[in-house]
Amino acid sequence: MTAAAVVIVAVLWFTVDYRKTKLRTVQTEDLRQLVGRFEQLAENTLDAQQRVATDVSELRTRTASIEKILRSVD
Repeated sequence: MTAAAVVIVAVLWFTVDYRKTKLRTVQTEDLRQLVGRFEQLAENTLDAQQRVATDVSELRTRTASIEKILRSVD
């Protein structure tokens, strides 16, 4: 193999390796963004669940009060 062929093979190998590394970097950044979006969604979902739990608790209290009033009317 001549020196020129070795240089060409080396350049091609480095180019392929560089592109693989660049692709991995892009994929890693995409995954980080996806994880960030998931964390935000999970946080929002937890907040919504807590609000619903509070509302349900309040409705139970109100329902119990209404039932008590209805029993006293009978």
